Amino acid sequence: MQTQTAPDKDYRGTVHTLSRDIMTDWMTELKTAARVPVPSAYLMISGNCVEILRCFDILPVFPEINALQLAIRKNSLPYIIKSEEIGYASDNCAYVKADVGFTLCGGVGESGTIPKPSLIVCNFVGCNVYIKWFEHCASMMNVPMVILDIPFVREDKPSREDIEYVMCQLRELIAECERLTGRKFDIDRLREILRESARAERGWTRAKELCKHRPAPFDAYFDSINMMGPINALRGTKEAADFFDRIVEEYERMVADGVGVLDEERFRMVVEGPPPYPYYRNFRNLFETWGAVAVQSTYSTVGGTWEFGFCHDPDRPLESIAEQMIVHNLCNRSMLERYRQIKCYVEDWHADALVIHSIKSCRLFSAGQGDMREYFTKDLGVPTLMVESDLEDPRYYAEAQMKNRIDAFFEALQYKRLRQGGGGFSDAPAGTMKS
Repeated sequence: MQTQTAPDKDYRGTVHTLSRDIMTDWMTELKTAARVPVPSAYLMISGNCVEILRCFDILPVFPEINALQLAIRKNSLPYIIKSEEIGYASDNCAYVKADVGFTLCGGVGESGTIPKPSLIVCNFVGCNVYIKWFEHCASMMNVPMVILDIPFVREDKPSREDIEYVMCQLRELIAECERLTGRKFDIDRLREILRESARAERGWTRAKELCKHRPAPFDAYFDSINMMGPINALRGTKEAADFFDRIVEEYERMVADGVGVLDEERFRMVVEGPPPYPYYRNFRNLFETWGAVAVQSTYSTVGGTWEFGFCHDPDRPLESIAEQMIVHNLCNRSMLERYRQIKCYVEDWHADALVIHSIKSCRLFSAGQGDMREYFTKDLGVPTLMVESDLEDPRYYAEAQMKNRIDAFFEALQYKRLRQGGGGFSDAPAGTMKS
């Protein structure tokens, strides 16, 4: 008989503290703005153009981050139910339902913790559900909305016509920001903001590269959440760029000292799909019990695929923003591009397996994942595990079934490694007690 427990691990280290502090400051700014209104705008994470808002000192507000915070604090279900009561379906995006329910219950505005936006910027990248979400927000709060129509990636590189199409819309957004704030657009200020964006993006890239080392200094799925807030919500600020300089210094030190995020790194995995935020720590523990660490993840690239060499270019400000919105983010890529991205992760980051976490209420991520599992398992010979729950709705998380699937998968991986003579570790999971 075996009793499995996750290792006793304290994640509140330097990077966690830095991330908590910088994001707490931003959320405090949001709370203050809810009571003392300043120009603010809703914006989407995927392929966002936050630098343009910063150029006008418009406070960016991300409903996705608000929904994430509700879930990780286990507060999302009442708001989801509230949205279902007014007509949202059970399989609608749970991010949308949590945020809409939160708004209906007074979470936005003077009595809430999120400011009522002065403008809604719907930067449509990949997920058409988000258009309806932001349309509903604009209707509920009687707020003007700008829709940026981003062409879907059809080739390896965006065409010149596609870039010009998006740049034209960015100029229209700039004109709207000028009307909102009464300020003229300053191209030199935008260039300076983009320099800070590029510095943060280079730091992100370096941090991700360090996970090619064994042991990996951080978990590029679970710990990447500590970096996704600064790179997506705070990009373009000196604070975010400084944050990435600090974490690179910390992770380089860990690599030099041979220190990993786990005491014993036994399996390296790539993870596809968002995590189940209501049970975030529980889900992480199911993998750490087996000494499994994510060395790369697709979810961490929803805002931008920085690790493939793209940085915003201050010498081509609007053009590089358009390029990032079109091609350099996960959500606007085809399924075949996602295959190539994951294949690169498996090979270049030396992963043992692919784990797919399929999200019940997210069609963008989950559509085609069954075929993805078949492709990596049968065509490429990559051991692949697929499990399902939800990123926001706690009703779809069944830990006992999840645990059984994960344990069986890693038991098979362990047996295969032992059969091939790749032993060198105990036959029990990390933290396991035999009796």
